[in-house]
Amino acid sequence: MSELPKNKKIILFDGVCNLCESSVQFVIQHDKKDVFRFVALQSELGQKIIHHIGIQDKNIDSVILYEPGVAYYYKSSAALQIAKNLGGFFHFGTFFKIIPTGLRNVLYDYIAKNRYGWYGKKSSCMIPTEELKAKFL
Repeated sequence: MSELPKNKKIILFDGVCNLCESSVQFVIQHDKKDVFRFVALQSELGQKIIHHIGIQDKNIDSVILYEPGVAYYYKSSAALQIAKNLGGFFHFGTFFKIIPTGLRNVLYDYIAKNRYGWYGKKSSCMIPTEELKAKFL
C-alpha cells in the first residue's frame, strides 16, 4: 500500500451514510494536528485497503481506522482511537475502554444497523469541497 501516506491515520467510512458523513466532518473540524485522512469504504482505494488488512468486505457497516504499517481498529475500538487522537476533551472518550469490547460493539452494531433509517442515505458518496480535497485519498 505504497500510495498511502506513512505519517497519517486513515479513516475508512461509509460514503453514502449521512451519519458517517457528519462524523467525518466532525473529525475534520477537530483534527487540529492534521492526523487523519479519509477514504470511503465503497471506493476502489477503500476496497484495496480492506483486502490488504484482511477484513471481509461483505456487510461492512463499520468505521475502520487504519494506521499503515502499524495496526487497524474496527467498530467501537476505531471510534475510541479516533477520539484519543483528537486529544483535548475528546481524549476522555477513551474512558469507555473500561467497558468490554463485546458490549461496546453491541451498541455500535445497533446504531450501525439503524443508521440509514435514522439519518438517511445518499445515492452516491460525498464529494469533498475544494478546501477539503487534501484530506481525502
